[in-house]
Amino acid sequence: MTPTQDEVHAGQAVYSPLSLRVYDIVVHGISNHWIWRCPTHQIARLYDRNVTAKHVDIGVGSGYFLARAHWPVANPSITRVDLNPSCLERASRRIARMAPRTVKANVLEPLRGDLGGPFTSAGLCYLLHCLPGTIAQKAVVFDHLMPHLAPGAHVFGATILGRDVAMNAAARRLMAIYNAKGIFSNSGDTYRDLEDAMTHRFDAVVLRQEGVVALFEARAR
Repeated sequence: MTPTQDEVHAGQAVYSPLSLRVYDIVVHGISNHWIWRCPTHQIARLYDRNVTAKHVDIGVGSGYFLARAHWPVANPSITRVDLNPSCLERASRRIARMAPRTVKANVLEPLRGDLGGPFTSAGLCYLLHCLPGTIAQKAVVFDHLMPHLAPGAHVFGATILGRDVAMNAAARRLMAIYNAKGIFSNSGDTYRDLEDAMTHRFDAVVLRQEGVVALFEARAR
Protein backbone atom coordinates (compact mmCIF):
# COMPACT_ATOMS: atom_id res chain seq x y z
CA MET A 1 0.00 0.00 0.00
CA THR A 2 1.36 3.43 -0.96
CA PRO A 3 1.77 5.78 2.01
CA THR A 4 -0.75 8.59 2.12
CA GLN A 5 0.17 12.27 2.28
CA ASP A 6 -1.24 12.38 5.83
CA GLU A 7 1.10 9.55 6.86
CA VAL A 8 4.08 11.30 5.28
CA HIS A 9 3.16 14.56 7.02
CA ALA A 10 2.72 12.90 10.43
CA GLY A 11 6.29 11.67 10.51
CA GLN A 12 7.74 15.17 10.39
CA ALA A 13 4.97 17.44 11.73
CA VAL A 14 6.07 17.08 15.36
CA TYR A 15 9.27 19.01 14.62
CA SER A 16 8.10 22.54 15.25
CA PRO A 17 10.34 25.49 16.19
CA LEU A 18 9.33 24.89 19.82
CA SER A 19 10.04 21.15 19.87
CA LEU A 20 13.35 21.65 18.07
CA ARG A 21 14.54 23.83 20.96
CA VAL A 22 14.55 20.77 23.22
CA TYR A 23 15.19 18.12 20.55
CA ASP A 24 18.90 17.74 21.26
CA ILE A 25 18.35 17.35 25.00
CA VAL A 26 15.47 14.88 24.64
CA VAL A 27 16.82 12.80 21.75
CA HIS A 28 20.60 13.09 21.85
CA GLY A 29 20.92 13.65 25.58
CA ILE A 30 18.33 11.22 26.98
CA SER A 31 16.60 8.91 24.49
CA ASN A 32 19.70 7.75 22.62
CA HIS A 33 21.52 6.77 25.79
CA TRP A 34 18.81 5.42 28.05
CA ILE A 35 15.90 4.38 25.83
CA TRP A 36 17.27 3.39 22.42
CA ARG A 37 20.63 2.40 24.00
CA CYS A 38 22.72 3.84 21.19
CA PRO A 39 24.88 6.58 22.70
CA THR A 40 24.94 9.73 20.59
CA HIS A 41 28.71 9.55 20.15
CA GLN A 42 28.26 6.37 18.12
CA ILE A 43 26.30 8.32 15.49
CA ALA A 44 28.76 11.21 15.67
CA ARG A 45 31.57 8.80 14.84
CA LEU A 46 29.53 7.55 11.90
CA TYR A 47 29.50 11.11 10.53
CA ASP A 48 33.19 11.62 11.17
CA ARG A 49 34.07 8.44 9.27
CA ASN A 50 31.94 9.22 6.24
CA VAL A 51 31.41 12.93 5.55
CA THR A 52 33.25 14.34 2.53
CA ALA A 53 33.81 17.69 0.85
CA LYS A 54 30.52 17.41 -1.07
CA HIS A 55 27.77 16.15 1.19
CA VAL A 56 23.99 15.82 1.12
CA ASP A 57 22.01 15.23 4.31
CA ILE A 58 18.54 13.71 3.96
CA GLY A 59 16.30 14.41 6.94
CA VAL A 60 18.39 16.94 8.81
CA GLY A 61 16.66 16.97 12.21
CA SER A 62 18.14 19.78 14.27
CA GLY A 63 21.46 19.83 12.41
CA TYR A 64 23.21 18.46 15.50
CA PHE A 65 25.58 16.11 13.70
CA LEU A 66 26.27 18.45 10.79
CA ALA A 67 27.39 21.11 13.26
CA ARG A 68 29.69 18.74 15.14
CA ALA A 69 31.15 16.65 12.33
CA HIS A 70 34.87 16.72 11.63
CA TRP A 71 34.81 17.75 7.99
CA PRO A 72 37.79 16.87 5.78
CA VAL A 73 37.95 20.38 4.31
CA ALA A 74 37.47 23.85 5.79
CA ASN A 75 34.52 24.76 3.59
CA PRO A 76 32.54 21.69 2.58
CA SER A 77 29.65 21.92 0.13
CA ILE A 78 26.56 20.84 2.08
CA THR A 79 23.04 20.35 0.77
CA ARG A 80 20.25 19.66 3.24
CA VAL A 81 17.02 17.97 2.16
CA ASP A 82 13.95 17.77 4.38
CA LEU A 83 10.18 18.13 4.13
CA ASN A 84 9.98 20.17 7.32
CA PRO A 85 10.91 23.86 6.91
CA SER A 86 11.52 24.25 10.65
CA CYS A 87 14.19 21.55 10.56
CA LEU A 88 15.81 23.14 7.54
CA GLU A 89 15.85 26.56 9.19
CA ARG A 90 17.23 25.24 12.47
CA ALA A 91 20.00 23.30 10.74
CA SER A 92 20.80 26.27 8.50
CA ARG A 93 21.43 28.51 11.49
CA ARG A 94 23.71 25.96 13.11
CA ILE A 95 26.00 25.60 10.11
CA ALA A 96 25.53 29.06 8.60
CA ARG A 97 29.29 29.54 8.36
CA MET A 98 29.37 26.77 5.73
CA ALA A 99 26.67 28.43 3.58
CA PRO A 100 24.60 25.26 3.17
CA ARG A 101 22.07 24.79 0.39
CA THR A 102 18.48 24.02 1.42
CA VAL A 103 16.01 21.84 -0.50
CA LYS A 104 12.46 21.22 0.76
CA ALA A 105 11.33 17.86 -0.58
CA ASN A 106 9.39 14.70 0.15
CA VAL A 107 12.08 12.04 -0.19
CA LEU A 108 9.48 9.37 -0.99
CA GLU A 109 9.12 11.13 -4.33
CA PRO A 110 11.85 11.58 -7.00
CA LEU A 111 14.28 14.34 -6.06
CA ARG A 112 14.66 17.37 -8.29
CA GLY A 113 17.28 17.18 -11.00
CA ASP A 114 19.19 20.26 -9.83
CA LEU A 115 19.85 18.93 -6.33
CA GLY A 116 23.51 19.91 -6.62
CA GLY A 117 25.23 16.56 -7.08
CA PRO A 118 26.98 14.40 -7.73
CA PHE A 119 27.62 14.10 -4.01
CA THR A 120 30.45 12.09 -2.52
CA SER A 121 28.68 11.45 0.78
CA ALA A 122 25.06 11.19 1.91
CA GLY A 123 23.75 11.00 5.46
CA LEU A 124 20.34 9.58 6.41
CA CYS A 125 20.26 9.79 10.17
CA TYR A 126 17.04 8.96 12.05
CA LEU A 127 15.04 9.30 8.85
CA LEU A 128 13.76 5.84 7.92
CA HIS A 129 11.87 5.14 11.14
CA CYS A 130 9.87 8.35 10.60
CA LEU A 131 8.78 7.37 7.09
CA PRO A 132 5.53 5.43 6.56
CA GLY A 133 5.45 1.94 5.10
CA THR A 134 7.64 -1.13 5.27
CA ILE A 135 11.41 -1.06 4.89
CA ALA A 136 10.93 -2.24 1.30
CA GLN A 137 8.72 0.79 0.64
CA LYS A 138 10.94 3.23 2.51
CA ALA A 139 13.97 2.03 0.53
CA VAL A 140 12.68 4.05 -2.43
CA VAL A 141 14.54 6.88 -0.68
CA PHE A 142 17.79 5.18 -1.71
CA ASP A 143 16.51 4.82 -5.28
CA HIS A 144 15.73 8.53 -5.44
CA LEU A 145 19.13 9.39 -4.00
CA MET A 146 21.32 7.18 -6.18
CA PRO A 147 21.17 9.30 -9.38
CA HIS A 148 22.67 12.17 -7.39
CA LEU A 149 25.66 10.22 -6.03
CA ALA A 150 29.15 9.90 -7.44
CA PRO A 151 30.49 6.34 -7.87
CA GLY A 152 31.87 5.16 -4.54
CA ALA A 153 30.04 7.84 -2.56
CA HIS A 154 29.68 7.16 1.17
CA VAL A 155 26.07 6.41 2.13
CA PHE A 156 25.47 6.16 5.86
CA GLY A 157 22.96 6.69 8.61
CA ALA A 158 21.02 5.29 11.53
CA THR A 159 17.46 4.15 12.12
CA ILE A 160 15.51 2.88 15.11
CA LEU A 161 14.27 -0.68 14.64
CA GLY A 162 10.84 -1.78 15.79
CA ARG A 163 10.83 -5.56 15.45
CA ASP A 164 13.05 -8.50 16.42
CA VAL A 165 15.05 -6.33 18.84
CA ALA A 166 15.33 -6.43 22.63
CA MET A 167 13.74 -3.36 24.20
CA ASN A 168 13.58 -2.14 27.74
CA ALA A 169 10.24 -1.09 29.20
CA ALA A 170 10.80 2.59 28.37
CA ALA A 171 11.61 1.79 24.75
CA ARG A 172 8.53 -0.39 24.35
CA ARG A 173 6.29 2.30 25.81
CA LEU A 174 7.76 5.18 23.85
CA MET A 175 7.80 3.16 20.62
CA ALA A 176 4.11 2.36 21.05
CA ILE A 177 3.23 6.01 21.67
CA TYR A 178 5.26 7.31 18.73
CA ASN A 179 3.81 4.72 16.35
CA ALA A 180 0.27 5.44 17.51
CA LYS A 181 0.78 9.13 16.81
CA GLY A 182 2.46 8.51 13.45
CA ILE A 183 5.72 10.13 14.58
CA PHE A 184 7.38 6.75 14.03
CA SER A 185 6.25 4.15 11.51
CA ASN A 186 8.70 1.42 12.40
CA SER A 187 6.74 -1.31 14.18
CA GLY A 188 7.67 -3.78 11.43
CA ASP A 189 11.20 -2.53 10.69
CA THR A 190 13.85 -5.22 11.09
CA TYR A 191 17.62 -5.37 10.77
CA ARG A 192 17.35 -8.09 8.13
CA ASP A 193 14.97 -6.08 5.95
CA LEU A 194 17.27 -3.07 6.08
CA GLU A 195 20.25 -5.25 5.21
CA ASP A 196 18.40 -6.72 2.24
CA ALA A 197 17.33 -3.30 0.98
CA MET A 198 20.87 -1.95 1.11
CA THR A 199 22.76 -4.93 -0.29
CA HIS A 200 20.53 -4.86 -3.36
CA ARG A 201 21.48 -1.24 -4.02
CA PHE A 202 24.98 -0.58 -2.69
CA ASP A 203 28.45 -2.07 -2.36
CA ALA A 204 30.56 -2.64 0.76
CA VAL A 205 27.50 -2.59 3.02
CA VAL A 206 28.27 -2.68 6.73
CA LEU A 207 25.50 -2.77 9.33
CA ARG A 208 25.71 -3.10 13.07
CA GLN A 209 23.24 -2.80 15.87
CA GLU A 210 23.56 -0.67 19.00
CA GLY A 211 20.60 -1.22 21.30
CA VAL A 212 17.54 -0.85 19.09
CA VAL A 213 19.37 1.28 16.51
CA ALA A 214 20.82 0.01 13.22
CA LEU A 215 23.90 1.91 12.04
CA PHE A 216 24.69 1.50 8.35
CA GLU A 217 27.51 2.38 5.96
CA ALA A 218 27.83 1.59 2.23
CA ARG A 219 29.29 2.77 -1.06
CA ALA A 220 27.37 3.88 -4.14
CA ARG A 221 27.83 1.84 -7.30
